[in-house]
Amino acid sequence: MKVIVIGGGAAGFFGAITCAQVNPAAEVILLEKTNKLLAKVLVSGGGRCNVTHNCFSPGPLSQHYPRGAKPLKEAFKTFGAQETVTWFEQRGVKLKTEADGRMFPVTDNSQTIADCLLQEARKAGVTIKTGVGVSRITPPDATINQVNFIVHLSNGSEIKADKVLVSTGGNPKTTGYDWLRELGHPIQEPVPSLFTFNVPGNPLKELMGVSVPQAKVRIAGQKLEYEGPLLVTHWGYSGPAVLKLSAWGARIFHDQNYNFTALINWIPTYSEETLRTELQNYRQAHPKKVVSTNPLFNLPQRLWKALTALAEIQPETKWAELPAKNTNKLVEALLRMAVEVKGKTTFKEEFVTCGGIDLSQVNMKTMESRLHPGLYFAGEVLDIDGITGGFNFQAAWTTGYLAGNAMAAKL
Repeated sequence: MKVIVIGGGAAGFFGAITCAQVNPAAEVILLEKTNKLLAKVLVSGGGRCNVTHNCFSPGPLSQHYPRGAKPLKEAFKTFGAQETVTWFEQRGVKLKTEADGRMFPVTDNSQTIADCLLQEARKAGVTIKTGVGVSRITPPDATINQVNFIVHLSNGSEIKADKVLVSTGGNPKTTGYDWLRELGHPIQEPVPSLFTFNVPGNPLKELMGVSVPQAKVRIAGQKLEYEGPLLVTHWGYSGPAVLKLSAWGARIFHDQNYNFTALINWIPTYSEETLRTELQNYRQAHPKKVVSTNPLFNLPQRLWKALTALAEIQPETKWAELPAKNTNKLVEALLRMAVEVKGKTTFKEEFVTCGGIDLSQVNMKTMESRLHPGLYFAGEVLDIDGITGGFNFQAAWTTGYLAGNAMAAKL
């Protein structure tokens, strides 16, 4: 039995390794169009590779996927984060958990993960070919007595295969899916996910590098909001609060051409009522303190000073002298600081798309096409994407494992 795996990323490798290990008699060939294997594995997590997330229950784990949550919940019962940790540890790669739940190899080096996958592929007998692109796939056709898939290579040659796994990753351009549309598979249009907000008129531009551990970012006129660490950058705003919000709102932001108003709440544990009470109490306790130089709520000094300037509070104003209108403006700046977002920036070298192969035509227990038996999909080529934190890799391991297992079954 010949199995062709198209795409040398996380999902492709996991599918190829699983298939070859479960069925040693299968001839498994992995094709990668570039000369770089596991490129995303190597750059992810700042070169440390965020392998998965410390979330070992299928239900809660699936809730980190803006698209694909429901079918993944079932898939994670077969191969979830715990199985991923065990898989790597059984092969000598120990993982550690950081405070925010992200899991990395203890070496803090993504090469450790890439080397493990390459070694396992070689041990399992997977043939790896780089610089080999695929232009199209012709499925079996009983009417002309064609029993195999024909994988057409970019150099004009062909390979016959009994089973094919497509794990070519997400593509920013809709044309990147044309060769799969030819197979009759509906495609959810790709749009970017996981990006930072560009704010050309950022009132806090001078605070580049300032961060807070907990802020809430809400989109005006939408139900979209996310809470988490927030970072001020020279182009706008980043950090998990923005990145995760960008994933949940990917299609909405795309439809708005990335022009919208974001409202930043710097102290999400306070309501307007409790905030006003707190400010009043502080004013009574410290009437002679200068407002702008005595930060409250554990906010960084520079951020507090900038927010008081936004509230038009004069630099030397003491709490006892603070007019009511400036108190109101300070409340607004703390709870609902409005920024006009105009555009986005890709997060580091990582590129995640929402969109891809419509899940309705894929058996999510086996990752097999409902249109062409013997054709499988895994990874970001599917309309599945997670928020930042190791979730996209977990989807790659899971779908790759399910596909590999299913392909290993004898014909």
